[in-house]
Amino acid sequence: MNNAIPTNIIRFIFLYLAQIMIFKQVTFSLGGIAYIHFIIYPLAILLMPVKTPRAVLLIAAFVMGLALDMAYDSVGIHAAALVFTAYIRNIIIAFLEPFDGYSVADVPTVRQLGFGWFMSYISIGLLIHIFVYFSIEAFSFVYFFEIFLNTIFSFIVSCIVIIVSQFIIRTKY
Repeated sequence: MNNAIPTNIIRFIFLYLAQIMIFKQVTFSLGGIAYIHFIIYPLAILLMPVKTPRAVLLIAAFVMGLALDMAYDSVGIHAAALVFTAYIRNIIIAFLEPFDGYSVADVPTVRQLGFGWFMSYISIGLLIHIFVYFSIEAFSFVYFFEIFLNTIFSFIVSCIVIIVSQFIIRTKY
């Protein structure tokens, strides 16, 4: 568990830099409206060790969200969505808990908990995060169709990028 702290700090920095330097620049539009956005930064919160206290998750999510808001020139949208994701993360983990339970050293990765469990976990967490993000961005369900299209298309491409990254970068923590 001692290596988990530096590994997570490096992961936070790497995902932050990748999001603002690479994925912020890439958007696809259909009919003049951008529906496809690459959102990979929730992975920093979702891949923290299973037994991480909720307070640590919320503080880390808030700090990363504020840093992303500064880079995107937004007004707390990333921070709010990431804090919400950090808050419900333990609920998702409890919902998907294996029959044997989790050990103290478990990290929610493909390597430690298997591909099926990882897909379920990332899909639920990422879908909720992206939906909350676009809902806060629109701030009205009048734009439900746009929120829905943004959520679905962004979820698909982000999930593909995250899964590919898990097979390319295989860390123990």
